[in-house]
Amino acid sequence: MKTSNLHTLKARYVFPVTTRPIADGMVTIDGWRIAAVGKGPAGGGQFEDLGNVAILPGLVNAHTHLEFSNLSEPLGEPGMRFIDWIRRVIEFRLEAPTRGPVAAGLRESLQLGITTLGDIAQPGRPVKQTEDAGPDTTVFLELIAPTAERVAATVELARQHVAAARSSASWHPGLSPHAPYSVHPELLGRAVSLSAAEHVPIAFHLAESPDELELLRSGSGPFRDLLEQLETWNAGTILPNTRPLDYLRTLVNAHRTLIVHGNYLDDEEIAFLADHADRMSVIYCPRTHAYFAHEAYPLQKMLSVGVAVALGTDSRASSPDLSILAETRFVANKYPTVGRDVVLQLGTIRAATALGRDHQLGSLEPGKFANLAIVALPNRNAADPYELLFNSNEPVVATWYRGVKLATSRVAYQ
Repeated sequence: MKTSNLHTLKARYVFPVTTRPIADGMVTIDGWRIAAVGKGPAGGGQFEDLGNVAILPGLVNAHTHLEFSNLSEPLGEPGMRFIDWIRRVIEFRLEAPTRGPVAAGLRESLQLGITTLGDIAQPGRPVKQTEDAGPDTTVFLELIAPTAERVAATVELARQHVAAARSSASWHPGLSPHAPYSVHPELLGRAVSLSAAEHVPIAFHLAESPDELELLRSGSGPFRDLLEQLETWNAGTILPNTRPLDYLRTLVNAHRTLIVHGNYLDDEEIAFLADHADRMSVIYCPRTHAYFAHEAYPLQKMLSVGVAVALGTDSRASSPDLSILAETRFVANKYPTVGRDVVLQLGTIRAATALGRDHQLGSLEPGKFANLAIVALPNRNAADPYELLFNSNEPVVATWYRGVKLATSRVAYQ
């Protein structure tokens, strides 16, 4: 092996994710890929002992909305009703600045050790905001068409979005037919077909609130009142006695599907997702879920039956920051019976799998991208290295993106 480009990093612990943590572990980088992971360097080249830190794979945020990244605090108040929060979002979009938030969100993400994102983008957002900035981003174009008359134009936007990615190596295309109440069945079907034909993932918000379930079931309730006020209600969009399962049966035909939130999926729907875990994932946004004081999230149940679950931050409109490390710490504290190795996987390899990127990133393995999050560890001993990582407020102190160390400030978590 040539040694001139090798750079070996040593840490108190290395967390490969797919294997046990390694005490006094080392990661050797060759160019923009990982050359070796273990107890010793892969050869010559540069050597650097980072001290009392953990080396993790670059963290993966499977679901976010970077358009809200200029918010200093979430919209509304904790525990507010979801439909009231939607009103705040609409007001914010009418008044929000047109420049800055996406770039700010990308910078913040890198500072927080996040090297891969799944971001929901509004039509018309310049792709240049994502190009050449890092992290590695799958841009899910949000598709909204509650009536059949709007479907054709929306599908054309989707086709243009997918085509635009072919000329760029800096971002990946995804499609996001928004939610049951904003997407006509014809649009959903055509988006799924386009996903399958072009091999791009779909993200779909589903079972997010009790009011949404009431709307699906009866076509009535507070959600319908909101849609009528916004003049976006269309009786043909949702048939009577519809369930989230009806949408899952359509979405399973996509190339890959990310079910965003899934807060109120029932047992049959969870079983369906488990049966199709090879191409369907549920994206849990823990601190956003807590912000709305939803019923307890069925994380343990989902994991126990084999649902593919990954983590997202949603956005600064419902969460204090964009930190996936903070999300994993929240989960570790709230769900003590979930294995700590699994908790870390939710923000790394499982999130990479949800985006269809696990062959390149999400774990520390030779041949994968040299994306690393360097996390400070507390000055104490512990029998379990995961305790040092999760029972701590120590920050990310450095981020490596494709073999290059990026300037990183110590970002505090809330």
